Amino acid sequence: MSILQPRLAYLNCPDAQRGHRMAWWQWGDEDAAHVVVCVHGLTRQGRDFDVLARSLVSQAQAAGRSLAVVCPDIVGRGKSDWLPDPDAYQLPTYAVDLLQLLTQLAAGRPDRFFDWVGTSMGGLIALAASGYLAPMAASPASTGALQSAPDGTPSDPAVQAAAPAPRLRRLLLNDVGPAIQWAALQRIGSYLGVPGVQFQTPEEGAAYLHGVSPGFGPCTDEQWLALSLPMLAQAEDTSWRLHYDPAIAQAFRDMTPAAGEQGEALLWALYDRIQVPTLVMRGEDSDLLSHDAALQMTQRGPRATLFTCKGAGHAPTLVSDDQLQVVSRFLLDD
Repeated sequence: MSILQPRLAYLNCPDAQRGHRMAWWQWGDEDAAHVVVCVHGLTRQGRDFDVLARSLVSQAQAAGRSLAVVCPDIVGRGKSDWLPDPDAYQLPTYAVDLLQLLTQLAAGRPDRFFDWVGTSMGGLIALAASGYLAPMAASPASTGALQSAPDGTPSDPAVQAAAPAPRLRRLLLNDVGPAIQWAALQRIGSYLGVPGVQFQTPEEGAAYLHGVSPGFGPCTDEQWLALSLPMLAQAEDTSWRLHYDPAIAQAFRDMTPAAGEQGEALLWALYDRIQVPTLVMRGEDSDLLSHDAALQMTQRGPRATLFTCKGAGHAPTLVSDDQLQVVSRFLLDD
């Protein structure tokens, strides 16, 4: 496999309807024991991590180490299927799909372990799935079957039947945490799933995406265009549209402040149970993860290390040299 391009694969995932396929992109050595899983944000897709994946794999190879990087397209995005039931576009669905992927990758590989890089929603999926992942220090043989959790983490027979649990070594939360600012959610909801959005050229689409994502960065115009191209799909009339199912907006818009408060309490409970080294990267100007919330994350649960990304809001794009260096040190330095 070329270090420059990933391999596209699919996973069949069960659901309450007919089932669906989740696409995922794999970089590096597919037989590697060390696997980095990169999970994107709400409206994004797995190719967001191309620069990071190339960097990690090339550094590992230069050091004589074997590494795989796996970047899924969460259902409803990218190359993955769209769901017939819009209400299913929620964290439990996403977490069960990711757990099934990790369980499949860990099957028959007691030496395999995972690092999780989650940007925005991808970090929330990590928290939702965390109760089903064994900390790296745990022996694979001693983790036992996955159990139902009483605190709202996803429950699925296909996941629970898999044992031992996949082993989690390190967790990187990119501009996200248990406490999310309501104003930021309203901002995101203002452009999420807007009908009729189309473009005549990819460059026009990239400009639109820059307008609705002003906090993404820092990156050059060339880097932004590279990030934007996988966000667009060409229609039969040769125009371009956004890659995701507009129906992902329904569950998001149904959220209320009261439900948000309940969700925050649950997320803090999940965060407090994390038992692996954790790094929080926060955009200096982020409107989604406040400075106070990020500080709390350094004082409770796994007592995360906090890195502030200059020139970024929500969310750091993980393409600038300084951000790549921070991620590489966290994931590749033993």
